[in-house]
Amino acid sequence: MTNLIRRDLIIQKSQLYLFIPCILFFIFAGTHLPAFFIFVFAGFFIPINAYSYDEKAETNILLNSLPYTRTQIIASRYIGAIFYMAVSIGIAIVLFSLFNRAFTWADIGIGIGITLTLFAIAFPLFYLLKPGHIGTAIVIGFVLVVVLSQVTMTFLEEHLTSIVQFLSSASTPALYISSAGIIIMLYTASWLFSQMIYQRKAF
Repeated sequence: MTNLIRRDLIIQKSQLYLFIPCILFFIFAGTHLPAFFIFVFAGFFIPINAYSYDEKAETNILLNSLPYTRTQIIASRYIGAIFYMAVSIGIAIVLFSLFNRAFTWADIGIGIGITLTLFAIAFPLFYLLKPGHIGTAIVIGFVLVVVLSQVTMTFLEEHLTSIVQFLSSASTPALYISSAGIIIMLYTASWLFSQMIYQRKAF
């Protein structure tokens, strides 16, 4: 299964050259963006690109001809996503520090939480929907979210005041623990759902 995780990195060697320049672009040009958005982009980059590549190349046919079970294939996706997210966010933290871009541990935590939530939503779509341009649509959607982030934050502040006040009143440890628990359950449910879909697919 380790080879399956390594494969996600190998198949996108050319795209990896864009990773650090993209992070640097957001660091310098995205000063209006919260730091956690950049961490989300960093964590999102490799796993979603790998899915997009497989979607276009119909790699699942090849994977199912190799000596791996479908359970292992799905597990490698979800475990690999966590691994590459951690490495990518680690690189982003180093770049933030080198170029004196301010960030907090809360930014890192929020970035990880949002990234895992996006994975949990996006991954089953690659197995549930017909192959085509799912990956491209997800990436474009993410870029739009980043571009419209300021508008979104303003909207949330105006219309979700009561929720914001409730979250502000909650203790920080309790908020982080409950959020982590919800995200873990969502990610696990997504993993099981993807596995169920994949087991039934014909390639």
